[in-house]
Amino acid sequence: MRWIRTADALVAVFVAVLALGLLPAAPAVAAPGPAVELSRAEGGKGGEVTVSGSGWKPGALLMLLVCGQAAPDKGVIGGTNSCANTEGRAATVDARGGFSAKLPIAEPPKPCPCVVHVAGVTGQQDAVDREFTVAGHPVAPLPEASGDGRLAVLAAVRLDGSSGLLTWFGAPPSREVVFTVGNLGSAPVKDPVFQVGSSHGVFAPQYEERQWRGTIAPGKKALVRLPVELTAGAHGDYQVSVRYAGKVLVEQPWGVGRPWGVTLFWLLLAVVVPAALFRIGMAVVDRVRPATSPARPGPRPRSRPRSRPRTEPRTGPLARLRTRASGPARDSALQGPEDDEPTAVLPWFSPDSAPSAPESSPTTKGHA
Repeated sequence: MRWIRTADALVAVFVAVLALGLLPAAPAVAAPGPAVELSRAEGGKGGEVTVSGSGWKPGALLMLLVCGQAAPDKGVIGGTNSCANTEGRAATVDARGGFSAKLPIAEPPKPCPCVVHVAGVTGQQDAVDREFTVAGHPVAPLPEASGDGRLAVLAAVRLDGSSGLLTWFGAPPSREVVFTVGNLGSAPVKDPVFQVGSSHGVFAPQYEERQWRGTIAPGKKALVRLPVELTAGAHGDYQVSVRYAGKVLVEQPWGVGRPWGVTLFWLLLAVVVPAALFRIGMAVVDRVRPATSPARPGPRPRSRPRSRPRTEPRTGPLARLRTRASGPARDSALQGPEDDEPTAVLPWFSPDSAPSAPESSPTTKGHA
């Protein structure tokens, strides 16, 4: 019975595989790309148009501009220089990939045909253009494309140039991006217009037009040199990009050193300015402080008269002996130059009445 159950399981697996193979394969559904919708297709200066979109990367920052000399199938030919940058707006994509923002209608610096240009600033760098008519703005035909635009880079890319002394003090760093392109089309390309941009960190590059003078015949190649310049005081890791006909041809990293001259300048300024202020303050204090006159000698203090030492009467033999030694000399010594009154004579014994010791007196020590 066990082998019967095994055979039934094998038959069931075979039937399931056969059924799956006979089912029609479902077509692969491509992920929808970013899309943009406008609330109105025409408006005059001073009005507003609501721009909404879907299919964008969640959390991306978008830039909304009204641009002239542009078409949805050709893009903005003049780059951001053809857009009303001062009236632009920014929008952030929500978690579902959509956004909605109001954009003021302004006249771009280039004539129409015009578009509403929506481009990613951080992360996703896709760009979508929707046709829009600015009422009352001049209209001019788009410039003719030179050749079929089939240019390709054939050699390695490099940056030529070096930084000077002024760059060390904050001057804008500049280089030349050098690359070799070849014409893979069937028509010559005359005076092609490239778009050169630089990006720093997560920000998308801001492109500027650079025209190369010359003609590239079919199947030929040419060396292209395009200047690129950063803002004043720029430093860090940058990336230079070159775009042609809406396609990025070149991406080259560029490491820019820090302008240490600016740092040194601020350090010196932090030392010199306080020192100068201190010297100015001391000069002001010297001028404001009143002049001091020399000290005048004051009256000399009167000398107190010396008082005669107080004498007390002494009694006893020792006092008498000391009194005998004193006499008129002692009294004159005690009497100062300022004492006008005579000193009173104390009643001491006279030298004749003082007791005197015998000249020879036998000692009685040892005698009975």
